[in-house]
Amino acid sequence: MNNKKSLFIGKQANSAAGIKAVFISLQQILSRMSVKNSFKVLSKLNQKDGVDCPGCAWPDPSHRSKLGEFCENGVKAIAEEAMENRVDPIFFSKYSVKELQQQSDYWLGQQGRLTHPMILKENETHYTPISWSEANKIIGQELNTLSHPNEAAFYTSGRTSNEAAFLYQLFVRMYGTNNLPDCSNMCHESSGVALSKTVGIGKGSVTLDDLYKAELILIFGQNPATNHPRMLSCLEKAKKNGAKVVAINPLKEAGLMNFKNPQTPKGILANGTDIADLYLQIKINEDVALLKAVMIKLFHLSEKNPKILDQEFITQKTEGFQQFKEELLTHNLENLINRTGLSTKEIDTLVELIAQRNKIITCWGMGLTQHVNGVDNIQEVVNLLLIKGSIGKEGAGTCPVRGHSNVQGDRTMGIAEKPSKELLDKIAENFGFTPPKEHGYSVVDAITAMYHKKVKVFIGMGGNFLSAAPDTHYTTKALENCNLTVHISTKLNRSHLTPGKTALILPSMGRTDKYIKNGKAQFVTVENSMGVVHSSKGALTPPSDFVESEPVIVANIAKATLKQNKVHWDFLIQDYDHIRDLIAKTINGFENYNERVKQPIGFELPNGARTGNFTTPNKKANFTINKLSDISLESDDFIMMTTRSHDQFNTTIYGLDDRYRGIYNGRMVVFINPEDAKKIGLQKGDKISLYNNYNNIKRQVDDFSVVPYNIPKGCIATYYPESNPLVPIDLTANLSHTPSSKSVKVKIKKS
Repeated sequence: MNNKKSLFIGKQANSAAGIKAVFISLQQILSRMSVKNSFKVLSKLNQKDGVDCPGCAWPDPSHRSKLGEFCENGVKAIAEEAMENRVDPIFFSKYSVKELQQQSDYWLGQQGRLTHPMILKENETHYTPISWSEANKIIGQELNTLSHPNEAAFYTSGRTSNEAAFLYQLFVRMYGTNNLPDCSNMCHESSGVALSKTVGIGKGSVTLDDLYKAELILIFGQNPATNHPRMLSCLEKAKKNGAKVVAINPLKEAGLMNFKNPQTPKGILANGTDIADLYLQIKINEDVALLKAVMIKLFHLSEKNPKILDQEFITQKTEGFQQFKEELLTHNLENLINRTGLSTKEIDTLVELIAQRNKIITCWGMGLTQHVNGVDNIQEVVNLLLIKGSIGKEGAGTCPVRGHSNVQGDRTMGIAEKPSKELLDKIAENFGFTPPKEHGYSVVDAITAMYHKKVKVFIGMGGNFLSAAPDTHYTTKALENCNLTVHISTKLNRSHLTPGKTALILPSMGRTDKYIKNGKAQFVTVENSMGVVHSSKGALTPPSDFVESEPVIVANIAKATLKQNKVHWDFLIQDYDHIRDLIAKTINGFENYNERVKQPIGFELPNGARTGNFTTPNKKANFTINKLSDISLESDDFIMMTTRSHDQFNTTIYGLDDRYRGIYNGRMVVFINPEDAKKIGLQKGDKISLYNNYNNIKRQVDDFSVVPYNIPKGCIATYYPESNPLVPIDLTANLSHTPSSKSVKVKIKKS
């Protein structure tokens, strides 16, 4: 059943997309779906009044391409969600949980869509079918036997719609807890914390139109070609309009070097578009050092040319500048440059690009957020924008690039373990109960609480919690310690095979599935990475009559659990317009929701940082003083960063190739600088183990293959979730508690 071919290490690509991406996309979807269904859903994908891609949250342009408004990995996401294979009761009778545990994540994902509610009873070996009513009854009874609502945790994936997320958080708060960990805790929580403190809103400030008007785009710790490929066409357009692009990333990534747009003659027949005008291969987690060095040089230049800095903006719109400047100038410039691993010439080139321009946009991904000092990283990025006056105006601002297609919308809907007073007051006003005010558990807190048996029921709506979480073995034990685990899912994944004493799998509809209620085709809504809310309407028949929509699943669990129901759950799920009417009354910016979202391109949410009206307590944008990375290394230590392959979206494995990095038919690889490999006696393909020791706990992963690669000395990169066992549960970002998956100390030993 597992893939038997051997790993092949080939040549790294120097360009992304092109006609090859088209062929691979078609091959992926046609191998999983009929021709009819393939073209039916692709014709609707990311189109107005169509299906929102279940992959990344990159925004749709106002003008949609008739050739197809999607990318290679978007097609893979559709093929994965809408594949015609089925995981039904016969499948579960064939394979025990123990047998399924032996299979790879890729194999599990290829078995198909879930079709029936299933239960794994205590001490049994196989999942068996269960009715929806009985499953809901078990959940309700288990929740109501807990001594306190805080003994349950309710996880949310970013795939969840606004409608489902709103009902979910409402139910959970009526139940009596704020234990609402979500995937934001593991990715852009550092961005939210940093941006809220500095500019008053935990979201980016730019639109697509701003990117087209930017003079300079700085891309930190991000790989658009794999993680959000449609961003490349946006960068192509920005470059055509005169923008310069700087890539700041330890790995040399194909999509940041060159993009061959498969919808243009230049992309098919010619050499494509060079993306990065400057590519800085910085050492892992030395971004603060780079930014401090750059800003010190800008201050020195401004002594001769004061216009380099926006003094008017600094005076009128910001606070804390003098303290920031005084601390910055205490740093030794030479030491900062040495830390980055970059040359003075490279940094001077970056300084010159910044000095000459004011319309600057900073984009970033997990390469900035998943560090102990992740919040510092983003706050230092904001400092750079503030001294240039490059926020709150056209063509400039912050652009955290979100992953899951509605991870930002879930947070807007109230999926948060630390809800705002404004949200809680609105809930109390509209629903006639006092919601809990005590902060709940984030993802890491919830795992720790489950491990210590303080949380006894885990309910996950979407996602693959085990594979996404850090410290895999610790998280496994945490889930197994629960009395009940419930996973609301479209497909089989690793989390289903790490059950509590009793485990339920509840099959849900995906974005591609049509949901018709009382003869009316329902649609759901999502919020993209730039704060635009729009609709998504399914195009395909669901995989079985036993699959339910997420809002219906949540409503039925609520009815089975809550002893006093102040909400007419059946009324809400009769027509999703009813849910949106409640959202409009409760969530700021959603007034006249049903009318506005039916506009072809949706509507934009309020964003003070976008307009320069900062909503911080002092109504100013705030400078901050930020720490350098403080990791101390022994002579044989490496800094490991986890990353995705090109055949992957988050924990979903589409295939076993990463053609941009030259990896075929395998994932157990370690990218290492060739000189480092030679120094410790390693050659391409050698088998090694990675291990570390945090707080006297030894963690180790085995059977990795060496791949000499263009990466700074002392740094290595590995794919997740395979390397997640090395990420300690308590190695998290200050303030945001995001797992530090991008800077983990490890040692190497030859197998």
